[in-house]
Amino acid sequence: MSGEEAAAQQPKTEEQKQDTKPEEDKQNEQQPPPAQEAEKPQDEASYKSLVLSGYGGYDKVKLQVKKGELVPKAGEVLVRVKACGLNFADLMGRQGLYDRLPSPPVTPGMECSGIVEALGEGVTDRKLGDKVIVMNRAGMWQEVVTVLTSHTFLMPEGMTFEEAAAISVNYITAYMMIFDFGNLRPNQSILIHMAAGGVGIAATQLCQTVKDVTIFGTSSASKHDAIKENGVTHTIDYRTMDYVDEIRKLSPKGVDIVLDPLGGSDTCKAFNLLKPMGKLITYGAANLLTGQKKNLMAVAKTWWNQFSINAMQLLQSNKAVCGYHLGYLDEEMELVGGVLSKILDLYKQGKIKPRVDSVWPFQQVGDAMRQMQERKNIGKVILVPEAEKEEKKEEN
Repeated sequence: MSGEEAAAQQPKTEEQKQDTKPEEDKQNEQQPPPAQEAEKPQDEASYKSLVLSGYGGYDKVKLQVKKGELVPKAGEVLVRVKACGLNFADLMGRQGLYDRLPSPPVTPGMECSGIVEALGEGVTDRKLGDKVIVMNRAGMWQEVVTVLTSHTFLMPEGMTFEEAAAISVNYITAYMMIFDFGNLRPNQSILIHMAAGGVGIAATQLCQTVKDVTIFGTSSASKHDAIKENGVTHTIDYRTMDYVDEIRKLSPKGVDIVLDPLGGSDTCKAFNLLKPMGKLITYGAANLLTGQKKNLMAVAKTWWNQFSINAMQLLQSNKAVCGYHLGYLDEEMELVGGVLSKILDLYKQGKIKPRVDSVWPFQQVGDAMRQMQERKNIGKVILVPEAEKEEKKEEN
C-alpha cells in the first residue's frame, strides 16, 4: 500500500466529519423539533346561524358563522338541525311587529327538527341519535341548537325531517283553535282564511277528522284546486270576491266557527258572520304586512278598525270571542306537548300529513321569506342548513 493510499484511509478529524455531514442532516438541524409543530392551534369550532340584525326588509336576516362550541346544560340536549319551519310570526318579527321575538341581533325560528348529538347532565329521557321535533320561543334557525328536553318530541317512524319541521307550530295552532276553543262537532261549518297556508292546510285536514263539516276556504284562484284537494268544501277568491257575500249565498245564517288570522276590519266581519252560539277565534294580524318593511299606514288602519265589544253586547249576541297566541304558551310545554302527542297520533293513523311547499338553504332565507310574504306558497316553507347535494339530485 502506498503512503498516499494509507493517508486516505486514516480516520478523519472532527472538523472533517462536520464538513462532510450529509446535506439531509444539515436541513434537519435547521428545522424546529416535531414537538413545536404539534403545538399549532387547532381549528376553532363553529356553526351556521341566521341572524336578524335589525328590523326591515328581507336583507335584515343574514347567514353568519358563529365561533365556539355549543354545550348542553343540565336538563338540555344538543340537536343537529336538519330542517326549520318558517312561520308568519317570523315575517312579522323581521318588521318589529312580533313582541315574542327578543330584540336584534337575534336568531329567529320557533321550530326545527334534527338529531340529538349530546346530552346534558341528568338527561335520561333522550338518547344520542334520537330524531326529534323541537319547539322554542326563538333561536331555531341554526345548524345546532341546545334546548330543554321538555321542548323536544320524538319523531314518528317514517316522518321526514321536513315534515317534522312543518307539523308543530301550524298543527298545534289549528288543533287548539278548532277543538279546544271551537269545540267543532259533526254537521257544523267553519271559515278558514288563507286556506293554502301552513295553518290553513293543517286546519282543513283536522276538520276532516270530524264528520260532515262544511269548510269555507279563502285563497287566490290559482290555489283553489290545491285547497279543494286538501278538503275545502267551498273555495272563495278573496281577491275578486266578497267572502261574506259568498258565504251568505250558501249559508244565510253564517257559520259556526271563524278562524281569523287577518285582524282589523276582517275581525268585525268574522263576528257578524257567526251563527248564534258561534265562535270567533282570532290568532293573527296578517293585514299588517303589506310589503318588505313596516307600513305605518297599515298599522294605523288595522288599529283604527280593530274589533271591540263590551261584556253586555257579548252577552246579548250569544257568541264567543277567543284569542289564541302560541308564542305566549312557551311556558306551558306540558299542555302544548299533550296537544302535539294527539297530532302525532293522527299522523301515524294517516289522517293528517303536512304539505311542504318548498325547501330553501339558509343562504336563500330572503327568497324563502318572499315566497311566503307574497302568498305564493301552498303549505309550509322550510329552511335547511345545507343545500341539497348535487349527487343526491342526480340519483333522484
